[in-house]
Order: sequence, then C-alpha cells, then structure tokens
Amino acid sequence: MAALIYFCSSFFFLVEVTAVKILVAGKGGVGKTTVSALLAHILADEGYSVLCLDADSVPNLAQSLGVPYEKALEIVPLSRNEDLAEERTGARPGSGWGVIFSLTPKVDDLVDKYGIRIRPNLSLVVVGSIEQPKEGCMCPSIALARAFLTHVLLKERDIVIVDSEAGAEVFGRGLAEKFDIMICVAEPTLKSLMIAKKLLRMGRELNISKLLLVINKVRDTVEASQLYGRVFSDEPIPYCMIRYDENVVKADNSGLGVDSLPRDSTVYQDAMSLAKKILSLKRRSKVG
Repeated sequence: MAALIYFCSSFFFLVEVTAVKILVAGKGGVGKTTVSALLAHILADEGYSVLCLDADSVPNLAQSLGVPYEKALEIVPLSRNEDLAEERTGARPGSGWGVIFSLTPKVDDLVDKYGIRIRPNLSLVVVGSIEQPKEGCMCPSIALARAFLTHVLLKERDIVIVDSEAGAEVFGRGLAEKFDIMICVAEPTLKSLMIAKKLLRMGRELNISKLLLVINKVRDTVEASQLYGRVFSDEPIPYCMIRYDENVVKADNSGLGVDSLPRDSTVYQDAMSLAKKILSLKRRSKVG
C-alpha cells in the first residue's frame, strides 16, 4: 500500500521551515484539540513562533494549551464579540436584515490585542465558529472572524495551527488552499475513519496541497492498520498513529494542559513524530 506509517523517534531535530499553515480537522470527540495543543507546544519547544487559532464552535483549545479553567471561561471568541464587531465593521450583530457593514475590517492588530500569550513564542486567539447561518446571511461578527483568518493565513509567519471542528469546506475555495497541510484526526473505528476520508476528500477538492491522517487513541496498532487498509485502500493517505495514553485523561481531569504531560510518555513521543513528519512534508513541498 502506498501510504506510510510514522511512529515516534527518540530525538527531534529542527527542520528549516519558514512558515507552515496547518488545519486540524475532525468530528467531535476524536481528540483534535489535544493533537493541536501537543503540536503547538512541541513546535514551540523547538524554537518556532507558533500562533494557534481556535475556530471551534465550542472552543476549548485554551485549556488544552494550559490556560486555567476559570480563565478560559472568561475568553470571548472573536465571532461572538459584538462590541469589537461593531467597532471594526460599522454594524452591531443582530441589527437586522439589510444593514450595511464592512466585509474588510481592520484586523492586523487583533493578535496583539486579543491574543493570549501561552509562552514567549506561543500565542492563542479564540476565533470561534466562522460558519454562516443557514439562512445564508453574513453577520458582522462572522465577517470579522473570516477577515482575521484571511489576514493570518496570507501573512508569512512561522507556524499557524487552526483547530476547526468542521472540514476544510467551511473556509471555502481560495482560503482553504492557503493551508499547507490538513491534518484529519480520527479514532481507530470504522465509522470515524469513514468520516475522516470524507473530510480529507473535501480538503483535496479545495486544493490543500498536503493531507495527513492521524489515527488517535490507538490501543491496538495492528487492528488500526487493518481498519485503515479497509477504508483507504482506494484513496491511500499518509497517516500517523498516536497511541492511547492514560496520562492525557489524568491531565484533563486535573484541569491541566498537555504541557504537563511527561516528555517520555507515549502520547508525547508519538506527537513529536507527527510534528517531525509535518515539517518534513512542508520542506519537501518547498523543494519539489
């Protein structure tokens, strides 16, 4: 089979990468936020400047990164910040149909003003959901959040990790293709892998250049490999496995972030291998 499996290595080295935009997608409960947080801390450990964007409708990346629970509850996502939306777009959300507002608001200062500094080279901006209402209208808050994402993805900076509950289709053609890599996180079950296959297909259709599957919470690597072969035999995708680790559950139940996990733990070592693979994918895309 054409796909490759990557497990942890005993060391990590800094790959020369100037910038990489990573979309982490997957259905709820598969562990994509934990994977996003692990990647952020590992890449920050290696000296990269990392910006995390939480674009989930129920954002909790702050807690996974290590922000105390009480402080995380106080964070207002950009897409729900009505005062900010009114200031930058000229209209307050909920003003009613027919209101005129700017679709290109000023957003270049939002990281500095609303970003949460996790560590000197790791920041978080909680964007919130950027999906438009089913009625098809674009409210000022969503316009602001989308403009901010566009600004960040077009700007050359080291590492940007976007934790999004939906697949790449929520970003639309033109914006989605600004991502260098789409990581789709799935559990080692038939149903979860079939959903991941659909999300990855959407990413390919939207011209994201590199696709990667992460099979998370793996207890039996042989069984997980067999399930992968059953689902992806016609559309092989490179994949990594992150094995189940009770340390993640203990940290979560204690209100701690992934930065509290032992560096020699199974999940941390597997996440290091994933980070190394991501950087090598980006380096090859630059060369080739």
